[in-house]
Amino acid sequence: MDRVIRKFCYAVETIAAVLIACVTLLIVASAIGRYLVAAPVPDAFDISRLLLGACMMWGFAVVGYRGGHIAVDLFTLGLPESGRRWIEVFAWLVLLFFVALLVWKMQARVHSAWRSNEATFDLRIPVWPLLGLIWLGAVASLGTISARIFMLATARAPIEPEADAPASDRSVQP
Repeated sequence: MDRVIRKFCYAVETIAAVLIACVTLLIVASAIGRYLVAAPVPDAFDISRLLLGACMMWGFAVVGYRGGHIAVDLFTLGLPESGRRWIEVFAWLVLLFFVALLVWKMQARVHSAWRSNEATFDLRIPVWPLLGLIWLGAVASLGTISARIFMLATARAPIEPEADAPASDRSVQP
């Protein structure tokens, strides 16, 4: 199971990387067009902000699995490992709840944009597919967070997130 999730996370990271590359290229092209020929790329702002949102949500899906977020564990350091593990499971369940709410509200936003034919300002490109890409990133987060909860609850994952990262991701200590 861990191998499948790692492959999924690699695919998610690739999607996020492609999205951020597209945002970068779009902004650079628009800036060059604006300052060299006084003609920026139409809808560059709208498209880049929506792609950036999608990039963030797809990146969040990987964080949901690896646990690479900021953690303060002053309280849990004095507990035995089983107590720390269940506190971690509870914290991840709270995160899962809020991500589920986010998925629900994003789905409503995608549906609203689709129903109202919301489009970009210049080229009138429909917005709902880009919002749908953001929503799919949030859905991917639900899956990775659920997998993390399962692996923590069954003691298949260490409590500390650094140990979950592949060897190539960890920094080498002298």
